[in-house]
Amino acid sequence: MTDSTTDSIMRIEKLYKSFGALKATDDVTLELRKGEIHALIGPNGAGKSTLIAQIAGSLKPDAGKIFLDDEDITQLSVAARAVKGLGRCFQVSSLAMPLSVRRNVMIASQAITGSSFRFWKAVESDKALIAAADEAIDMVGLLDRANVPVSNLSHGERRQLEVGCALALKPKLLLLDEPMAGLGAGGSERLTMLLESLKLEIPILLIEHDMDAVFRLADYISVLVYGQIVAQGSAEKIRHNPLVREAYLGASDLDATDLKDD
Repeated sequence: MTDSTTDSIMRIEKLYKSFGALKATDDVTLELRKGEIHALIGPNGAGKSTLIAQIAGSLKPDAGKIFLDDEDITQLSVAARAVKGLGRCFQVSSLAMPLSVRRNVMIASQAITGSSFRFWKAVESDKALIAAADEAIDMVGLLDRANVPVSNLSHGERRQLEVGCALALKPKLLLLDEPMAGLGAGGSERLTMLLESLKLEIPILLIEHDMDAVFRLADYISVLVYGQIVAQGSAEKIRHNPLVREAYLGASDLDATDLKDD
């Protein structure tokens, strides 16, 4: 990553957030560039959730700035950030289980435009909205499941659908919060391939504990420990960073094999 911001889609500059004496976010600066996947990793308690909440807009920082496509969005609401192009997939699913795949994506589109749900029958026959939903569903490989209730999908398919709901909003970037959580090997592989195919069209800030997926996907990695960015660089550079090894070796959820050489 260079100093130039020409290709920058999101910049976080000197972000701080404290809860009493606890510095949950301590002078965090990072950048997401077009055409890349930037992974944010760190042991449990590192402050990742607090940082993501600030980026998404559900938590206001004490100091610092967040820019989306060179526009300061620090004070904008979650909904306003989504309108500006910040797409987010949550760690905990927020899908409507009884409804079909297509309806879930259509609802996501309606919610962000602020349209009323009182006239769902009319919306349901909106050809443009259906076409847009199907385009997003096709991008995540679920077009043949468009009419299937979400409750009948596998866990991996639901994760794919969550990405589809975010894509329906035509985002400038995707913020993915542990998308591999709860997936088996097959589901992780399918989702990894999907994210690989998306990054040239939509840059991704990826928060993930699956280190195999991180090292396969990430063009650039930032390591967060106790609210501070302690290392940044390419996947290969981070893999061999002694400080990163020490941080992870001290974490209960990872062991030495997670950062082993290939």
